[in-house]
Amino acid sequence: MSQQDVPRLFHVPLKYISLVTLTFQNSALILIMHYSRIMPGYDSDSRYLASTAVLINEILKLIICSIIAGFTRGPGVAWREVFSGDCWKLAVPACLYTIQNSLQYVAVSNLDAATFQVTYQLKIITTAIFSVTMLHRNLSLLKWSSLLILTLGIALVQLPQDIVSFVASSFNLSLRVDEESDDAAIANEESLGSQVDMNQTLGLAAVIIACVLSGLAGVYFEKVLKGSSASLWVRNVQLSFFSLFPAFFIGVLWKDGSLISERGFFFGYNAVVWTAIAFQAGGGIVVALCVNFADNIAKNFATSISILISFIASVYFFDFVVTSNFVIGSILVLIATYIYSKPEIRSVTHGEEYRSIPLQSAIVEDPGPRSPRPPVSSQFNEKQQ
Repeated sequence: MSQQDVPRLFHVPLKYISLVTLTFQNSALILIMHYSRIMPGYDSDSRYLASTAVLINEILKLIICSIIAGFTRGPGVAWREVFSGDCWKLAVPACLYTIQNSLQYVAVSNLDAATFQVTYQLKIITTAIFSVTMLHRNLSLLKWSSLLILTLGIALVQLPQDIVSFVASSFNLSLRVDEESDDAAIANEESLGSQVDMNQTLGLAAVIIACVLSGLAGVYFEKVLKGSSASLWVRNVQLSFFSLFPAFFIGVLWKDGSLISERGFFFGYNAVVWTAIAFQAGGGIVVALCVNFADNIAKNFATSISILISFIASVYFFDFVVTSNFVIGSILVLIATYIYSKPEIRSVTHGEEYRSIPLQSAIVEDPGPRSPRPPVSSQFNEKQQ
């Protein structure tokens, strides 16, 4: 494609616009979601209910995807494709994604934004494992090495600073921070704990389970998409439609039904909460633009930049205390992300060619809209929480 044929907006290539937008969306979403759960004056009794936010998010995505599917396929064709005979297959990943989205609210309520952003890259590992076991893909030694580095980096981010300092001193390594930094970290944790009752163990458990569900749902979704004649926008309409049932019956009615009847559906809502929901619902559109106009490496670069932005913003806005293990762990995560996203030569497995597993580009893992562009196997998991 020549330079004249590159899609542009106001003389700027859409590739760069979509990447900048994705970087901003990835960073802002986590920061806004985190702030919406720890706003001054908030505690566990005055927060909005995450189940209502998940349901509204699914309704907004259903509306957005339906409009785009109707525009690209025609209303009549889109309607027939949405309610085709195999639409029930999307019920399984829809349920998994709904539970995953609910767990993300638990995680951002108990972890600072920067820690959540880095730790959530664990979804790369779970996606790789499920792709190997369910799709019979082969990973090169370099890919496995990057996953090992990624695991080490995430573990370092989650380890308490005093444990890292003890291990470093045992091996005479100069990784210790000043005592003032340690005291500041302890004071910051105590301050946050008194304000919002953050439970790091609960947050970590929520992230791990959400990453497992993300990997399983993403790989299952790809298996459903293989050989399907329906457009990816139609599949996302089906996904959002089936997500309404667990979001409403399990989350809103069963889990929080009594609280909603007592406080009201929109208890605790304000402009910040609505902004977080809008960012999450619109994130898939941004990812779809990146699928259309940018390559996988560029999208992963945008993800890496968003981690750095979230880190800097957490220090500035949330008084996040920088520790040596967080810095080293974050660097390892960024290196592993870069190595894993590098393209490889195709390999043949069971008579079918597969590219290396694409890296999920969205931090908040959410079944956002996908671009209706083949081949499916080279685009799965390119989506946004």
